[in-house]
Amino acid sequence: MLSQASGYAISAMGHIAAAGGKPVLIKEIADAAAIPGPYLGKIINALAKRGLVNTQRGVGGGVTLARPATEICLKDVCISLDDPACKTFCMLGTAECSDARACPAHKFWTQHRTKLYSFLESTSVADIAAFESRRRWRAEVDAIATEGSSDPAPTA
Repeated sequence: MLSQASGYAISAMGHIAAAGGKPVLIKEIADAAAIPGPYLGKIINALAKRGLVNTQRGVGGGVTLARPATEICLKDVCISLDDPACKTFCMLGTAECSDARACPAHKFWTQHRTKLYSFLESTSVADIAAFESRRRWRAEVDAIATEGSSDPAPTA
């Protein structure tokens, strides 16, 4: 499982990517992704230091991706935030996981970690942006449908 910071960062980057290169304010991202603003600010700062996003203060400023969304994989995001899921620690402790130190969980954990890394490497921020766009579109459709169903029926 990814850390909360990585999950928030991935969601935020999906929102940034969905803006199509237009700078997005941290407050807008926080509101859209239901992320506490001050915490998101720290995450965005860390992503900027690692070269994944660009930030610009002032009028017309905001956050943009530093590279195309298709070129940023989720593993890049997790590594930039030092996510424990990207570390090679033993599942049963803090020692380095290795074949030489194969604990009872080693085979399981090695296979699981390989699948996780493969997923993180093959999934891009563009994939997350597409998901976020579909999710927002469905929410808008549902809101319109709900609005329409609350109107009283016309009387004859």
